[in-house]
Amino acid sequence: MNGPSRRAVLGAGLAAAAGSLGGCSGGSGPVRRLRLATGPEGGPYNAFGKALALAVGASDLPLEIIPVSTAASVNNLRSLDEGSAELALAMADAAEDAVLGRDSFSRPAAVTALARVYVNYTHLVVPADGPVRAVTDLAGRPVAAGATGSGVRVVAQRVLRAAGPAGAAAPADERPLGLAASVTALREGTVDALFWSGGVPTPALAALARELPLRFLPLDAYVGPLRARYAPVYTAVTLPAGVYGLTEPVGTIGVGNYLLARTDVQEGAVRELLRVLFDRWRDLLREVTAGARLEPRFAISTGQVPLHPGAAAYYRSVYG
Repeated sequence: MNGPSRRAVLGAGLAAAAGSLGGCSGGSGPVRRLRLATGPEGGPYNAFGKALALAVGASDLPLEIIPVSTAASVNNLRSLDEGSAELALAMADAAEDAVLGRDSFSRPAAVTALARVYVNYTHLVVPADGPVRAVTDLAGRPVAAGATGSGVRVVAQRVLRAAGPAGAAAPADERPLGLAASVTALREGTVDALFWSGGVPTPALAALARELPLRFLPLDAYVGPLRARYAPVYTAVTLPAGVYGLTEPVGTIGVGNYLLARTDVQEGAVRELLRVLFDRWRDLLREVTAGARLEPRFAISTGQVPLHPGAAAYYRSVYG
């Protein structure tokens, strides 16, 4: 979504939204408990969710965040739609699929965005001494392509299909493995490559790079085709030299991560949650991705996923 359209969203209905905030902050009133669908234990979504819960708990707000471990993006979006969670974290491509009723979603899901919090970097990792030097070399080979229900799996499948002949199936033997299982499988040689989408550096991959020579394959050539087919949720980013022992930068695919909410979450709760998020973003992102910043002009870039009215009210107040 372009800038003017997003500004139009921010301007719509803000007077009504602001009027609904009274009595929703400052430690008064009953505590509102919101379940936050995160990701698997030990993963970045789970870490972020726990850190956000602690930050909210340390505030004076009548608000409690309850992190729930999940398989991540796709499952989280379904949890929002079904009502088993009020808040969720999800990658931008999966979130747009949910809103549009596309691919993993048979119908549009009623979810809204609170913020685009940081960018995931897509990692395609192979042993440095192995035969795989490009995505096209993966044809017929076992590949750890992300756990079922995860955002990693969405981007991995799209890259694999973009690399294959038009209309062909994915040119690889996809294994539905999460990060820990993927690392183990690559170390033991039961897969020839692993996909991961996360912050930089991802600790599990940094640890693997210290014990096994690795090659990180460039994926930036696929940004254009993915953008053409799925809209601009995909961007060109770079794994910098020095991280994971890389001697030179590696171009790859960036995908935003959204903090999302059901449409029926109270606007006051959303506004107060965002206040904590922006007050404490340095602490919240420190363990997730290095060097990231969270600014309102970045956070409102949620593409075709509409902002929650409480989020629109918050950003309007920030911009004055």
